[in-house]
Amino acid sequence: MLGDDEDVFDSVTWETPQVAQGYSAAPSGPGFIQSTADSEDRAGPHDPKWEGYLITSVKDPVKELAETKDAYVSYLVSAKTNLSIFSTPNPSSRRRFQDFVFLRDNLTRDFPACVVPPLPDKHRLEYVTGDRFSPEFMERRRLELHRFLERLGRHPTLQRSTLLRAFFESTEWHVTMHQHTAHPPNQDQNSGIIDNISDTLLNAFSKVRKPDDRFLSMRENVDKFEEGLLLSERLWNRVRSRTNDLTGDYHDLAVAVQGLGFLESGITDPLNHFSNTLLEFSALLRHMTQTGTDPFLVHLHSLLHYSHANRAVLKLRDQKQMDFEELSDYLSNVTAERDRLSAVISGHAGSTGLGLGAYLRDRVDALRGADDDRSRVEKMRKLDVKIKELQDAVTTAHETSDAFSEETLREQTVFQYAKEAEMKEMLGSLADSQIEFYKSAMEEWDQIIPVISRIKVDV
Repeated sequence: MLGDDEDVFDSVTWETPQVAQGYSAAPSGPGFIQSTADSEDRAGPHDPKWEGYLITSVKDPVKELAETKDAYVSYLVSAKTNLSIFSTPNPSSRRRFQDFVFLRDNLTRDFPACVVPPLPDKHRLEYVTGDRFSPEFMERRRLELHRFLERLGRHPTLQRSTLLRAFFESTEWHVTMHQHTAHPPNQDQNSGIIDNISDTLLNAFSKVRKPDDRFLSMRENVDKFEEGLLLSERLWNRVRSRTNDLTGDYHDLAVAVQGLGFLESGITDPLNHFSNTLLEFSALLRHMTQTGTDPFLVHLHSLLHYSHANRAVLKLRDQKQMDFEELSDYLSNVTAERDRLSAVISGHAGSTGLGLGAYLRDRVDALRGADDDRSRVEKMRKLDVKIKELQDAVTTAHETSDAFSEETLREQTVFQYAKEAEMKEMLGSLADSQIEFYKSAMEEWDQIIPVISRIKVDV
């Protein structure tokens, strides 16, 4: 639990980052920025480069194949863009939830270094109770899918993916899905040896031996950000619960005042007006919860899952570095074994200082009746082949680790932009709902004050 005086969002800044200066905004929508020639000249090596904007929307949920067991909901997905990869500036199509799942899963596979936003969880009570076609559920899911595409549109790499373009434009989406599954882009045919070797060496408890301070700092920022989101979620859930209690209390008070009006015949009219004001205020509290607090909590929870996706990319970067470290150690051990055999064959085993372990291995081979020199030569030949394979694998793993680290650094800047835009949007919407509530509440109470003031009290 954080202290009251600790800023749980100190990793978030509302100022425009220095790297973003020189960028021009897209026609509308928060978080969309487009590189200019001047900004590219001054951009750093890890600064993202936007080639245009992609403003997306999800609307008009429709129940398809109604009254059948294969019923599903389709959504109209559309966009406004100036990206050259799109064939039209206003692409649109209808997609179902499974299409969104396919898009997300394949973007995660095709762009492992990118923070691909999460989708709403499909395993919910509505799927058990049969309420997944209710207007409330479909609208809630529409908003979540809208946020998913909005995050993709803000990403300078994902917004230009061919699969995302097909998602908006393709009239034969099922064909596109089959083709993409059969022939995924950027498929690396040379990564097999790394995967086969490293998978046998690594386990869930492995840690990077030479951690990079830059990524340690990023992970600390992610931890602090998520801790702040969790704390805010708990506090606002408490606020929501208390507001609901207050809503009911004001409603009960209105009923009580109305009953009092029937007893006090001289002031029945003013008391009825006061009761109506209490009912209106109770309704305003309920409206604020539904239009302000509830969407804020949903967005807050979604942002937390988005941060989890960012954490997964940082973890995958560590995995790439561990691949390199473990392969390097494996190569060192195999090389040492080859050198030991070479020394034994050369007749210098006694002066090599290889230790008791090497001596015992030699004795075991001798007891088995093997031809020592011939078996050692054959073993050395196999080790030389393995060393050559491992040297290539280590080189590839090193290049992969370095490239992944560089991409991760750029990705953190992209996520920072997206996070700031969403925080600004989320808190701005919450503030607007609070302002609307208090303005309406003041108008209601201002209207009842003259009515109460006209009540004459005999002294």
